[in-house]
Amino acid sequence: MLDFVRRSSASFVACRRYAMPACLTLATLFSVSARAVEKAAEVKGAEVKAAEQRLYDAVKLLAADELEGRGVGTQGLDRAADYIAGQFKSLGLKTSLFDGGPFQRFNMVVASELGSPNRLTLVAPAPGQPNGAEQELKLGEDFNPLAIGGSGKFDLPLVFAGYGISAKDEKYDDYAAIDVEGKAVLLLRHEPQQNNPHSAFNGTDNSMHAYYTRKVSNAYQHGAAAVVLCNDAFDLQKNVERRVKRWQAGIDELTAGQAKFKEIEKPTQEQIETQRLAVDKLLKDIAAQSELLKAAYDPLIAFHGAGSGDEAHKMPVVFCRREIVEPLVKAALGKSLADLEQAIDAGPAPHSADLPGCRLKGEITVLRREAEVKNVVAVLEGEGPRAEETLVVGAHYDHLGLGGEGSLANGVKAVHNGADDNASGTAALIEVARRLTANGEKPSRRVVFIAFTGEERGLVGSARYCRDPIVPLEKTIAMLNMDMVGRLTDDKLIIQGVDTATEFAPLIDSLTERYGFKVTRQPGGFGPSDHSSFYSHKVPVMHFFTGTHSDYHRPSDDVEKINLPGMRRVADMVADAALALVRAGERPQYLEVKAKPRGQGGDRPYFGSIPDFASEEPGYHLGGVSPGSPADKGGLKAGDAIIKLGEYKIGNLEDFDGALRKYKAGDKVAIVVLRAGEQVKLEVVLDPPR
Repeated sequence: MLDFVRRSSASFVACRRYAMPACLTLATLFSVSARAVEKAAEVKGAEVKAAEQRLYDAVKLLAADELEGRGVGTQGLDRAADYIAGQFKSLGLKTSLFDGGPFQRFNMVVASELGSPNRLTLVAPAPGQPNGAEQELKLGEDFNPLAIGGSGKFDLPLVFAGYGISAKDEKYDDYAAIDVEGKAVLLLRHEPQQNNPHSAFNGTDNSMHAYYTRKVSNAYQHGAAAVVLCNDAFDLQKNVERRVKRWQAGIDELTAGQAKFKEIEKPTQEQIETQRLAVDKLLKDIAAQSELLKAAYDPLIAFHGAGSGDEAHKMPVVFCRREIVEPLVKAALGKSLADLEQAIDAGPAPHSADLPGCRLKGEITVLRREAEVKNVVAVLEGEGPRAEETLVVGAHYDHLGLGGEGSLANGVKAVHNGADDNASGTAALIEVARRLTANGEKPSRRVVFIAFTGEERGLVGSARYCRDPIVPLEKTIAMLNMDMVGRLTDDKLIIQGVDTATEFAPLIDSLTERYGFKVTRQPGGFGPSDHSSFYSHKVPVMHFFTGTHSDYHRPSDDVEKINLPGMRRVADMVADAALALVRAGERPQYLEVKAKPRGQGGDRPYFGSIPDFASEEPGYHLGGVSPGSPADKGGLKAGDAIIKLGEYKIGNLEDFDGALRKYKAGDKVAIVVLRAGEQVKLEVVLDPPR
């Protein structure tokens, strides 16, 4: 630059001496150049401002209260889908893909509801009554069906199976000495030795065996046809003692306050009114604690009290008050439930037994409410010899609705706007599509843009697309995913999957230098977002993410907290990555990365399966298997449904997880899967936990 200035200055002197017109020309040149640079900066600034305004408008619309948190099954989610489809169409993308439109439609369960009829009768042995004595129970007072169970009519023999636990490491199995095939099992809540800090069941804290879903799953694995749950004595005593303390504290406070008030010889009207208000408040608190104390004696849990029923079993599951089933057990075994619990704790050792003459009769109706949901898909067609090769760019657009399961704001029913999760990714997806269509030219490869539904329910939308893609997955060269890209802090950008293709690392190196991000590279292609569905089908992936924050999965995730310049930069980087991939001479070379998939870990043996949450049929359905994993080596494939693991029946993911924990690394386990409607027998050798 300095040499240029020197040469320019010399020319200028010569101009003044010999050729004034030439001097004017050079001055004009400098002026024009300066104006051109200034004009280019103005244009660039206007483009940046316009892009950030578009991103803001999109996030504001998608995260508005009127869209109801974009919960699955809400009108707000449908409105979001319509908006995205309109944006895709306005950019000139091809949207006539599914019956003339952009929506890949399918149904999924969005809620479990109590139907009708729901009736339950206990039959107990009774002298002089060969068919036993029947006791018809009252719905909502004596029993409640649970959402984690199913529907059906039944008349079944009843078996007491203790706490319903099979724990290999703890050397305890309530099912070891009884046959529950085709029977109803009566189970206690929680687990043995709850007051023993040295208990094998995690001391005085609950272990995984204490949970409702694990108990129901274990009963199913052992062939039970129905489950009856009731309160255990220790938990009731603990809760009653706690409530008594709260109730007594209120009485003590009232007594002390009254005694202090009596010490006032001549109380003023203000003092009297103050004391009256204090007494009224304390009496209300005492009355409330009294009601809670009454309920603590033998509470009846609600229909959804054991879970939402997203992965429910078809067999009926009911909860009965303890005082209802106690006489039946006493009549059959000559022992109370308290006697049996003490005997179990003494070991701990199972005291399971058939209940002679006892039966469970009735009909339970649990309704699964379905809603039509849809992925929003648009295509930018390619041109040339590689036009059939396809790049997928995606982001999910659903969120948590009014909260509930998945929300980190416990007990709060409010719109979870999801501005960052994932209105930000959806808005960025639209902006990337705008960048790729800006010049009106067709790329060398096809680009498919997808806004996925059902991600918060377990990657449902992306799993469905991978099952029924508009372009075969073997022609899909890569998938770029954006999930929570709106809260960039200190230029820190997380990219997962850079190691899933040979060409990704140098591409990200060049883009990082251009955009100035501080990139953290997370290994492997499996993670808690939609890119996992593609990587399980051996498609290279990159997942872009600006990090979690205190508003994650809470109502406070609002548009005002979005970092618009950071979000625009991420969208620009993804657009440049997409352009580089569609223009490259060769497609990315897929690399197997032996990283654990979502949901793996802990103390169970490593299996290497990837769940497909989009299926509602019985069995544990696989979206894929991790490369080089026991599942992969054993011959399992995407689309398989595991229905038996060793000796255990498998109806869903919970059953699979529970059954897998009964084995150890190195065990060779027989597997039965449903594949294209046929049962296929396989064997898997389990790896150590990861």
